[in-house]
Amino acid sequence: MIKYKHIGITAKSRLDQKEEAVAGVIDILKKLDVDICVDSERLSHLKCSKDLMKMKAIEDIDLLIVIGGDGTILRSVRELKDFDIPILSVNWGTVGFLAEINVDEAEELIPKLLNGSGVIEERGLLHVKARRNGKVLLEGHALNEAVINQGTIARLVNLKTTVNGEELASYHADGLIISTPTGSTAYSLAAGGPLVYPTINATILTPLNPYSFSQKPIVIPGESKVEVVVDTKPNKYQDADVVLTIDGQVYVELEGGDKVEAHVHPNTVKFLRRKQDTFFATLRKKLKWGERAG
Repeated sequence: MIKYKHIGITAKSRLDQKEEAVAGVIDILKKLDVDICVDSERLSHLKCSKDLMKMKAIEDIDLLIVIGGDGTILRSVRELKDFDIPILSVNWGTVGFLAEINVDEAEELIPKLLNGSGVIEERGLLHVKARRNGKVLLEGHALNEAVINQGTIARLVNLKTTVNGEELASYHADGLIISTPTGSTAYSLAAGGPLVYPTINATILTPLNPYSFSQKPIVIPGESKVEVVVDTKPNKYQDADVVLTIDGQVYVELEGGDKVEAHVHPNTVKFLRRKQDTFFATLRKKLKWGERAG
């Protein structure tokens, strides 16, 4: 018995062999006799989807299939209106750390997962808001991270950071990464941050190249509220040029005195997985974790 009967499909905008990738998934779904609707912005021009309903015409999909890599998943989460709708990710030609199945597994695994053999894994989200004099400049959700850093100029920035109203540190650094456990394998890891099991309720603060050796990454409880005040002002030689970026996809320029607030969102993102506890296997497979050099 099919558990998910109303399926939405989206894909990477500039996906190589997009027609082939999307057509393959559509053919699998047609054999299962489910309702299919497609992302009207990114897929309506494809031959394989011309006779299908557009996603905007259906409000109650049971499942969203995302074809692409991690960036496509991050974009899909940002655009998702209902976090109760699970995501099934199909990796197409990238590392796909967040992806659940590879394209060569789709024909075998999609029917099984739609029949209810999979499990739902919940991942935490950050709710991020930037303010200037009380006015909201940018507001959004981050599955991976929010990054505050110096933009185009190689210059340290001062970031006064508090947790639940209590002073933590005044970072004098290239910037600060505020990360979810899911994002601990992304930019935060590259900057020296810790790996955190993805389903743990926590937030990771990782300074970027801090001037002080005493300023190290820290993991704080997920219910904590983080506030960062930009304490860098332009001088006669150059502008401050500080930027807030959410999941590497949306950004806003910040000025001295601007505040960035971040806390774990009460809702979680649901991913349809083939089985539970695949994080360590994913580390070994995609990050070559634990392998000896040479």
